[in-house]
Order: sequence, then C-alpha cells, then structure tokens
Amino acid sequence: MSDDLQMRVTALVDEAAGIRRVRLEPVAGGPLPAFSGGAHVVVAMRDGDVTRRNPYSLCCDPEDRTGYEIAVARAAASRGGSAFIHERLAVGDVLVVGAPTNLFQPDWRAKKHILVAGGIGITPFVAMMAQFARAGLAFELHYAVRSRAAAAFAGVLQDRYGPRVKIYAADEGARLPLAVLVQNQPLGTHLYTCGPERLMEAVLDTARQAGWPEQALHAEHFMAPPPGDPFSVTLANSGREVAVGPDQSLLEALEAAGINPRYLCRGGVCGECATRVVEFRGTILHGDHFLTPEERAESRTIMICMSRFVGDRLVLDL
Repeated sequence: MSDDLQMRVTALVDEAAGIRRVRLEPVAGGPLPAFSGGAHVVVAMRDGDVTRRNPYSLCCDPEDRTGYEIAVARAAASRGGSAFIHERLAVGDVLVVGAPTNLFQPDWRAKKHILVAGGIGITPFVAMMAQFARAGLAFELHYAVRSRAAAAFAGVLQDRYGPRVKIYAADEGARLPLAVLVQNQPLGTHLYTCGPERLMEAVLDTARQAGWPEQALHAEHFMAPPPGDPFSVTLANSGREVAVGPDQSLLEALEAAGINPRYLCRGGVCGECATRVVEFRGTILHGDHFLTPEERAESRTIMICMSRFVGDRLVLDL
C-alpha cells in the first residue's frame, strides 16, 4: 500500500505471561501519522518465503507521535504471526506497517465509557483510556484475565487510573459482574468490549437484555482466518487460477500470487475486501461479521479475508 511505513523495532518487552509488547519507530524519523484510541495497524512480517500481514491494535498514547506500540499474545495454534513475533523478531529489525485505521472508534458524545476487556483484548483500551483521561471524561475498565501474571498492562493502568481499573482474575475466583455493570448507568453511557468471542457475546447479550440501545454497544473482533480444505479460485478478469492452501486465507493466497486486493481490517468486519462472486458451484463458507444473513444466503458477495469455499468452481470479479 502506498502509505506503508518502514519501521524499526526499538523495544521488545514481555508485558505478561505470553504477551509481548513491540515498539516501532520510523526508519526515516519524523512524526508518525496521528491515530485515535481503538485504531489498528497492519504489520507485514517477512518470514522466510512468506509475508505475513496481521492487524494489531495500537496500545500506546496517541499523543506520542515518535513511535507505535502493539502487544501480541502468543497463540496456542499460531498461524505464524505470533510465533514470528515471540520467537524470531529482534530489536533492530525493520517491518512494514500500514497507516492506522480505526474501526473501534469511541463515541465522543458519550456521558460515560465502560470498557470490558478479556485477555489480549486490553490493547485498544490502553490508548482509549489515555485519551479519556486527558479529556477529563468518565470511564471505567473491567479486565478479565486467567491470572494476574497474564494481565498485560494491569499494573501501569492501575497506577495511572486507580480505582477506575478493576481486575478479575479467574484463578482467584473473580468473575465479571456483568449484570451489575449494565444496571443503573447514567443515560448516555456507552459500552465497549474486546476479547474472546464468548466474553463479548456475554457482555453484549447482558446489555441488550437490560435494555441498552444498540448504538451504545461497541465490540472489536480479533479474528484469524479459519483453516480448511484447500480450494481454487478463478479470477474473471484474467482467467487466472489461484490455489488457496489449508492454512491460508483467500486474501493471503491472492497476495502471494502478486495480486493486491483492497483490505483494511483483515478480520471480516469492515467490508473493504468485499468482492463480487461471478459464479460458483459449491458452498461459500462465510466467516465474516459484515454480511447480513440474507446476503450470506445469496452468496453474491464474499469477504476474501475470512471466507473459504468448498466445491468445484469459484469465479470472482478480480
């Protein structure tokens, strides 16, 4: 992408068990593009013959234009990105980083902000809280973790924001009091959640059952493309056929073939990579959060970052 940045790794810090923070500073120097809390960047990592591109939330203070910071959990079933960062990335390495994009923007009209994080889902909230505090806005963080040893940023956030930060460690028997959190909040309060899908579903369902309006609920989905059986796609504009591997997304296969489709989130949320389906014989396995159930049933459009295919012919408008 034309606005990609060449950035050097200047620090690698283990923030918690299995979570590594990476600080990146521009090779060319100068101030970085501004971003707001909730923004992410896509980081391209050259790993042997493979270029991995993963989205990560920015977890530094948006006022700091000298560097970007991300934090990456070591995934038990890593597709390669987290293993690369934890095992092979070193201080001094240069990575290609896309410009910040924000699909998890706080609603600045809110009277109060309630943040509910689980595990590595803390990352977008670190930057949000810095902005909320600077602006004098009411907020509170509720952070669910397996243990305090796995709670990235917990100490620094408690030091900065005191009782506005609540930690719930499962190994101590603490549980998020969701029903309590969504009751008796001031009119105009907004609720944000990020973390495991089950946690986010529980947070949103509890709020909906308590009568919260949909426009006051916000969630950020951290999703990796699902594995599956290999398949082939035909590109209508050239007739070219591209093979998609079992651990490779359709988007990744196209990129590996030298094609550069549009994308933003790489997680099936934003809709930027929506591609028209010209023809198919089989079943499109939609893995996104963007299409409606009706659109999925029609299968006239596919989100190439998250969806797969089972069948003998798939032709896309590419």
